[in-house]
Amino acid sequence: MPHAAASTTLLPGFAGTTLPDWLAARLRDGLGGVCIFGPNIEDAAQLRRLTDQIRDANPRAIVAIDEEGGDVTRLHYATGSPYPGNAVLGRLDDTAVTARVAATVAAELRATGCTLDFAPSVDVNSNPLNPVIGVRSFGADEQLVARHGAAWVTGLQDAGVAACAKHFPGHGDVDADSHIALPVLDVDRETLLRRELVPFAAAIDAGVASIMTSHIMLPQIDAEHPATMSSAVLEGLLRGDLGFEGLIVSDALDMAGASGEIGIPEAAVRSLAAGVDLLCIGTANTDEQLGQIEQAIADAVEAGRLTASRVDQAAQRVRDFAARASVGDAGSASALIDDAAVEEAGRAISVQVDADALDAARTPAAVLRLDAPANIAVGTAPWGPFSLDDPWRGAPVTRMDLAADDPAGVAQRVDAEAPAGTVIVVGKGNHRHATAIAVIDALRATGRSVLTVDMGWPSDDRAYADVATFGASRLLGTALVRELFGDVAVPAS
Repeated sequence: MPHAAASTTLLPGFAGTTLPDWLAARLRDGLGGVCIFGPNIEDAAQLRRLTDQIRDANPRAIVAIDEEGGDVTRLHYATGSPYPGNAVLGRLDDTAVTARVAATVAAELRATGCTLDFAPSVDVNSNPLNPVIGVRSFGADEQLVARHGAAWVTGLQDAGVAACAKHFPGHGDVDADSHIALPVLDVDRETLLRRELVPFAAAIDAGVASIMTSHIMLPQIDAEHPATMSSAVLEGLLRGDLGFEGLIVSDALDMAGASGEIGIPEAAVRSLAAGVDLLCIGTANTDEQLGQIEQAIADAVEAGRLTASRVDQAAQRVRDFAARASVGDAGSASALIDDAAVEEAGRAISVQVDADALDAARTPAAVLRLDAPANIAVGTAPWGPFSLDDPWRGAPVTRMDLAADDPAGVAQRVDAEAPAGTVIVVGKGNHRHATAIAVIDALRATGRSVLTVDMGWPSDDRAYADVATFGASRLLGTALVRELFGDVAVPAS
């Protein structure tokens, strides 16, 4: 098996903001492409220089990025996203708006030299306890997700950037995060076809260029392999039932759901054998690691566990995809947070308290920020009003680490420091964290006014979401501040 065939199927990440020599050498030898992450980016001009370096080494290299247009952002990792995010777009339910946002994302990506966007997420978020999808989904109804997923694909690709619908066959009805575990979706084929697969079928009808797999188990489809490594899922459901002929991309193989038990090289072998074409390796890979993966592929072919023809087929799909990719001219395209965008995002905010309670919160005594462990997909990008300058009108802000701080102690401290007036509590997915529930209950038990804000996907009963924004991007932070305090200066983008 030619060395180049295995190399062409690999899509690594790397550390730093300039192209490492080892990665440039691999690109010259035929490496399939590179995935860009937030820490690789300083600003748009630097990113364009970086992508130009990548293409100087390999003019046909795929330059991929996770820019979902909301909480998951790479272009705006340092400042917070200026886009509304999928859940907000689903609540607005205007496919023209969704297509326009996707086209704006595409303009930014083309200006910076990216050719493949790992978006949209077309997972149906049917489980409100889902720790990793939530506001990354357009909604809990498969038909709504289908029409907005198709609109996003069309908007992005008509503007010149390839889309990637994810996470096949659907990551929405699980209660674990595949970055740190192996979730299970225990449903039958008929349920998948009726629910999870509907948005993927719509994306395929819209001409989506690629589809990303998920690291989840579907025991009623394949009891032995996660979806990324299951031919029953990829060749059966995706290629067979849905008729997809484009590029199949794995979710990152450094995630625990893929390689936690078997290691990345073996995960790569199994994924290729199952039908994956392009292997997304991870966030900060090394020359040695890629060599180990290539050796594992060669050994698997030698042992008869993987055919050379399957590797060649995958490599040819990557080359064909890259040949069709369009690289934009260097430029300064950017998304602006303007009054119209803030007003539009504000229409998706849901308020469950009466006017008096909201009025009382307009002069808060204190703000409590609830920080859960960072979701690996989102990372540490600034979120909500905390990405803005002094959004709380001078009210003191207490930061609570939901993984470490004592709820009773935090509640007592906030109550003592601000003995009168409303406490605004802001978190993401408050109902999913026992410590968030405990600190809110403790503050309420003092008898004082407490206004809870959920910038994630709230629970159906909304017990810990007096105000729900359905997203925590910088744009949503601005819209929330305007909802609470009236007129607010739109931040410079």
